[in-house]
Amino acid sequence: MSELPVAAIERLIRKAGAERVSPQAASALRDVLEDAANRIAAKAAKLAKHAGRKTVTEEDIRLAD
Repeated sequence: MSELPVAAIERLIRKAGAERVSPQAASALRDVLEDAANRIAAKAAKLAKHAGRKTVTEEDIRLAD
């Protein structure tokens, strides 16, 4: 199940300059963004654990990107 709402993804695409967005395009971008977010979050969690912390920080996220 997807976590990101399609409407928010459509707004992102329109903000980037698109006049119209197909439902399939919004869904595809949502999947790509969720995959990237999951990879970054997992790496950030490993960085926090390696540092002896349970809390993921902004720095962990930026380093994981």
